[in-house]
Amino acid sequence: MASRALEEKLTCSICLELFRVPVTLPCGHNFCKHCISGHWHKEELAPARAERGYSCPQCRRSFRQRPELDKNVTLYGVVELARDGEVQVLGTKSCEVAQGELCPQHGRPLELYCEDERRCICCICTVQQCQRHQLVLFEEERSKKQALLKASLDKAQEESERMEREMQQLEEQMHSIKESSEVLKSGILSKFGLLGQALQNFQCRTVARIEQEQAAALERIGENWSLLKDHLDVLGQHRERAQCLLACPNHRTFLQEFPLLQMPESLEARLPVEFDVANVVKPIADILTDISRLLQEDLQGSVAPKAPDPIGQGPVHPLEPAVKVVAPLPHCCLRAELLKEHRNLTFDPKTANKYLELSKGNRKAKHICRAVCGWQEQGPRFKPWQVLCTQGYGHGHHYWEVKVSSHSVILGVTYRGLPWEWQQGHKFNIGLDEGSWGLQVREDCYMAWHKGQAEKIQKQLYKNLGVHLDYGKGLLSFYGLGEKTQLIHSFHNVFTEPLYPVFWLCEGRAVTLCQKD
Repeated sequence: MASRALEEKLTCSICLELFRVPVTLPCGHNFCKHCISGHWHKEELAPARAERGYSCPQCRRSFRQRPELDKNVTLYGVVELARDGEVQVLGTKSCEVAQGELCPQHGRPLELYCEDERRCICCICTVQQCQRHQLVLFEEERSKKQALLKASLDKAQEESERMEREMQQLEEQMHSIKESSEVLKSGILSKFGLLGQALQNFQCRTVARIEQEQAAALERIGENWSLLKDHLDVLGQHRERAQCLLACPNHRTFLQEFPLLQMPESLEARLPVEFDVANVVKPIADILTDISRLLQEDLQGSVAPKAPDPIGQGPVHPLEPAVKVVAPLPHCCLRAELLKEHRNLTFDPKTANKYLELSKGNRKAKHICRAVCGWQEQGPRFKPWQVLCTQGYGHGHHYWEVKVSSHSVILGVTYRGLPWEWQQGHKFNIGLDEGSWGLQVREDCYMAWHKGQAEKIQKQLYKNLGVHLDYGKGLLSFYGLGEKTQLIHSFHNVFTEPLYPVFWLCEGRAVTLCQKD
């Protein structure tokens, strides 16, 4: 250890410890920079500081201005050497105390624990910094911390066991769900397989029945044709013999041959061959209609999530007079498939009622309060407020979309022979006969029209509507277009002629045919 005299020379007279960053005053005395700064700070707070200035605590010499404090590098090096020697001696006497067991500030052994500052301290710390703090021995503090740590371990163990139990329950639930799902899926697949097989057998039997009826009708027609052909041959022979007899110049020969030439008996009128395949198919078609409606509406709604109200394509407001320009409809998988078969339509101006004004390009029709300017009667036109489209569709799949301005419109399809005149008791004639089908948009519901019969449909009203025609399957479907495409109604029938889109518009209403690039 450094000698007592040397230690006194290297000790600050303010803190009585070895110098920490020693500085030298103009009077020659040395102090810790922190200590002398604190001393002068107290003098600055004194009332009579202006008279005394700044003083040296050791010789009481005063300085009018606060001296600049620069580190005394030489003295600092000597202090460090003395401190290193003290640490080495302490290390020798204490059986080489580890560096981590010494106070980083004073280099003394750590002996107590300060609860206020939560750190280990030495004996000098207890005097200078922790005089009024709560101090305890290491053993006492460790016992407290050990109790807290054991409680934490117990809690962690309990939480881990709870997590493991919950994970086990989730695994069991997952296994149960998978097992239940597989059982249900197997049952559903079996039922659908049986249903598909039954429909396939039913289809084969139905087609065979139609072919049987066709063969029987064709056989009867063939028999009638053969009888007519044989009688026609007999009549031809009779005509030849009669012509020869008429050309005979000998009167005696003519008179002798005439009784022998008798007119063949007239062939009885043949009954027309009836081939009423529609009556044969009608019961089957009605059953298929019910099955299709069950599958496409009731069954589909039971397995699909309920569609939210369309955004931007909401209910048709009764007093809204015109079609708004709206943003593109949201993406929908069903609509994307339907759009693959989209057809661009145009109105046929030759069929439009005189109160229906068509836009340039014949893509928008509007019912106005007066006859269209320059309108002339050119061939048959609709007396009701109706208009046909130019395009007609037969075999294949066809799809088109329209925008309606409000309720009180009808969209549908018809054979070309739709009557031009008013139907008694109705303002329209779409869906009043066997050759037309229509969907009427009313203020609070839809009405599906065919053969004069109307079916009320309580579903969300849309401004954007799609129409899909599967001619081969005899399926005509109407869809509401919103955030999700929704089936409104389907007609099932056997189509025999090309179908033309047709529209009816009440006063002030407008219909726009949507085009696809």
